Amino acid sequence: MQNEILLEDIKFIHENFDNESKLKNSTILITGCAGFLGFYFLHYFLKYSKEIGIRKIIGIDNFMIGNPEWLKILIKKYSILELHNFNIIKNNLEQIKTVQEANYVLHMASIASPSFYRQFPIETLDANIWGLRRLLEFYKNKNIKGFLMFSSSEVYGDPDSENIPTDENYRGNVASTGPRACYDEAKRFSETLCYLFAKEYQMPITMVRPFNNYGPGMRIGDKRVPADFAKAIIENKNIEIFSDGSPTRTFCYISDAITGYLKALTYEKFDIFNIGIEKPEISILELAKIYKLHGSIIFNYSGEIIYEKSKDKDYMTDNPNRRCPSIEKAKSLLNYYPKIKVEEGILRFLKFLKIS
Repeated sequence: MQNEILLEDIKFIHENFDNESKLKNSTILITGCAGFLGFYFLHYFLKYSKEIGIRKIIGIDNFMIGNPEWLKILIKKYSILELHNFNIIKNNLEQIKTVQEANYVLHMASIASPSFYRQFPIETLDANIWGLRRLLEFYKNKNIKGFLMFSSSEVYGDPDSENIPTDENYRGNVASTGPRACYDEAKRFSETLCYLFAKEYQMPITMVRPFNNYGPGMRIGDKRVPADFAKAIIENKNIEIFSDGSPTRTFCYISDAITGYLKALTYEKFDIFNIGIEKPEISILELAKIYKLHGSIIFNYSGEIIYEKSKDKDYMTDNPNRRCPSIEKAKSLLNYYPKIKVEEGILRFLKFLKIS
C-alpha cells in the first residue's frame, strides 16, 4: 500500500499541472532517476501514465549514492518503466536503443548535497558538464519536444541584499575555487552549454534553478538541513545546527516544485526559470523550531535544538547567507503559483516518514 501523503502529493501535481495533454504519446527520459526528484517524477508519471497517455519512461542512473527500494518496487509494478544502470559521464547513449524515441528529456544526473559533492567533486563536475554535453550532442538533431536541464539556485552564489529576492537576471557572486565550486561553477557552465546548443541547433531547452526543495523522497542521510532535522526527529536526538542559525532560506515543498518543473518541461523553448517559493524567508533556527514543534506532535519528540561545530571543516565555507527567489517570471510565463507553506510542508514530510 502506497503512503497516503505521497498519493495526495502526486494528485496535487496532477490537478495543478495544466499541460498534461502535451505528454500524450510521449517517451520520457530521466537521468539521475534514483534521486529525490526522481522519486516524485516517477511516481507521478507512472500513476497517471494511462490517463495521460505516456508510452514509456526511461530512467538512467549510476546508483552512486545507492539503489533505493522504492525504485525496485516501481520497476516490478509498471511495464512502461525501463531502468538502466548507466554512467552518463562515460557510457554511450547509443547502448540504449529506446533513448532514440524520447520526446522529452529531464537531465537531473548530479549529486546535489554539498556534503556529498565535496566528497566527489570531479564526478559532480563531470556529470554536469560532460554528461550534459553527451546528451545535447545526442539529441541536437533529433525531434524532441522539450529538454529540461536542472541548474541550481547556487549559480547566484551569495547575493547582496539589493538582489534579494533574486531574479533570473542576477549574474551571481560565486567563488570559482573552493569546496562548493565543483557544483556551483559546473552548473553555471552547464547553462552556457544549453544556451549555445539552443541557439545553434534550435533545441527546445528550458533550464530551471531550484530553490531549497524538501519533502518525501529525500534520503534521511542526505546531509542537507531538511533531511538532517527529520533524521533527528525520527531518532529522537537533538537537532544540531552547524552555524549560528541566522542564514535564511525559503523552502519549497516537493509537490509545488515538481509542478513547476513539469510546467517548465512543457514550455518547449529556450528560457530559464527560478522554481521555488517566495515566502516566508526564515532562518535555520526558525526552521528547526518548526521541526521540533511538529516532531513533538507526530513522533512524541523530546529532543532540543543545540549548536555544534560540524566535523566537516568546509561545511560553512562559501555558504550563502540568504536564499530567496523572485518567481515573477515563472508566474507570468508558466502560470506557476506554489501553494504549500513551510509549516504545512514539514508536517507532511514528517507524517510521510511516520507511516513509511
